[in-house]
Amino acid sequence: MLRLPVLLLSLCVSLGAFATDKPDKFDVQAHYTKFEYRIPMRDGVRLFTAVYAPKDTSDKYPILLTRTPYGIAPYGADKYPEHIGPSEKFAEDKFIFAYQDARGRYMSEGVFVDDRPIREIYRSSKDVDESTDAFDTIDWLIKHVPNNSGKVGVYGTSYGGFYTDAALIRSHPALAAASPQAPMADLYMGDDAYHNGAFFLAANFGFYQYFRKQSNPELPKKEKTPKFGTKDGYRFYLQMGSLADSNRRYFHPPNQYWVDQVEHTTYDTYWKTRNILPHLKDITPAVLVVGGWFDAEDLSGTLKTFRAIEAQSPQTQEWLVMGPWWHGGWNESPGSKLGEISFGANTAEFFRDQIELPFFRHYLKGAPAADLPRAYVFETGKNVWRKEPQWPPANARPERFYFSANGNLSRQAPAEAAGFDEYVSDPNNPVPYFEKPTLKMEREYMDADQRFAQKRPDVLTYETALLTEDVTIAGPVSPDLFVSTSGTDSDFDVKLIDVYPDDATGGLAGYQQLVRGEPFRGKFRNSFERPEPFKPGERQQIRFTMPDVYHCFQKGHRIMVQVQSSWFPLTDRNPQTFTNVPTAAPDAFVKATERIYRSRDAVSFIEVNVEASAEQSSR
Repeated sequence: MLRLPVLLLSLCVSLGAFATDKPDKFDVQAHYTKFEYRIPMRDGVRLFTAVYAPKDTSDKYPILLTRTPYGIAPYGADKYPEHIGPSEKFAEDKFIFAYQDARGRYMSEGVFVDDRPIREIYRSSKDVDESTDAFDTIDWLIKHVPNNSGKVGVYGTSYGGFYTDAALIRSHPALAAASPQAPMADLYMGDDAYHNGAFFLAANFGFYQYFRKQSNPELPKKEKTPKFGTKDGYRFYLQMGSLADSNRRYFHPPNQYWVDQVEHTTYDTYWKTRNILPHLKDITPAVLVVGGWFDAEDLSGTLKTFRAIEAQSPQTQEWLVMGPWWHGGWNESPGSKLGEISFGANTAEFFRDQIELPFFRHYLKGAPAADLPRAYVFETGKNVWRKEPQWPPANARPERFYFSANGNLSRQAPAEAAGFDEYVSDPNNPVPYFEKPTLKMEREYMDADQRFAQKRPDVLTYETALLTEDVTIAGPVSPDLFVSTSGTDSDFDVKLIDVYPDDATGGLAGYQQLVRGEPFRGKFRNSFERPEPFKPGERQQIRFTMPDVYHCFQKGHRIMVQVQSSWFPLTDRNPQTFTNVPTAAPDAFVKATERIYRSRDAVSFIEVNVEASAEQSSR
């Protein structure tokens, strides 16, 4: 879900707007004619759709459809946007572009349901979901829009990616190609709402200040800026009170969408029915799944969508593209850097011109095949594109990095009979997730410098010696920890970090780049449906998997792992008392002593897939 604090940016993404080093001079109105339609669905609800058709009617053109809940402004048949399509080159190549307000949003009729569940059975025309709306829309477009070729493609980012996934389910025969980009797939299991049981507080609070129920049909209104009363999000969220009371205190009028996020703290029926992944089977269109290694919102959904189709629909022609991008960064930027980290080229422009456009041209226009590898993936650290016949690469083998005494991270398992490291976690003085004060989830946090966190006494640090050769990690990162707490619940947040040498150039001397990090709420160690308290002081095992990385820790760098029990306000605070967090009283938030064990009978480590070097691969 595109949880950005300014919906205008969301709209720009949905309409294919992007920033480049050169001004965009393509005149949409000079080359395209705009039409506005109210397309009837099978239950009689009409969905508002804007269509931009080439003025050159000497040929027939395929349709590229985007469905979005963020509005398709500008409204009015004589009003044109500055950009159409995923890029200017798409517009120049001539497609028919169709944009649709999702059911119950802006100018479309009906009732909007946040992340509407996909139905298993349709008993009557009243049984609708995003799959049927996509089918009915495509059916109407190919029958009513002049000069269309009868072939349709669908694409979209974030919420639009979810709608693209939905279009693949029992898809219309005219749908030939689709590109779900950063699709939200399973909101509780690692997408926008919860990560391993921990609620993503700042992102959701900011998003639902703007994303509210609408009276439709409704033209877009200027959204009111929430009154935080401070620019310091750390202070604001500490003082905001219980999440259960936040709807009354901060949402005017109240927002049921926010309440749904806060109230459903376990993986219950609400979330399970919204998991689109089990429905991605028997898919006939070609699929290009796109995401960013530094996507703070739907990295999990991207990778899980690719794997679900691969496993459940093996006959589908499917490709994965992963670049060094933030959420939607492949649409709206050159893709040359994020925060302090540069990637050596305009990677997003390369994607739009050399991957995305050839993919759609081939499947919708019959152009030569793009000759794409199964996985077109960007290796960060070395800053190079790789073409892999599978993901993860076949030459990547599991390897463990063990927590050892004196803060060492070693490839050798500990031999000590006993050993642990400990810290005191105080939920009233949580570890900040970002060095600078901020009210939102900063996209730069995904590769930000972690030296500020290492200085805190409530953060444990383990690191290797200087690397004598490059170490490339390809695939998921899986922590396996033995822990105990003096409380009855605690979070254990794990961060994988690339430590730059002290003589690194470009202002990166000693930089500690976050490569991947995830929280884990301890009470869910055995089940996300049925949480269990800790027994104070009793050793427990916590195992989980973080989203994939493709990163080279270069010779002369170090590999670091940090462990902490708060990451604020990226995630909500764990009271460290076994309770329902949203309704927890202030006196439930207590200090706890956390231990990480590192002995031969209680081994803590992270497991990763390490790519074999060229020399090793040839043996």
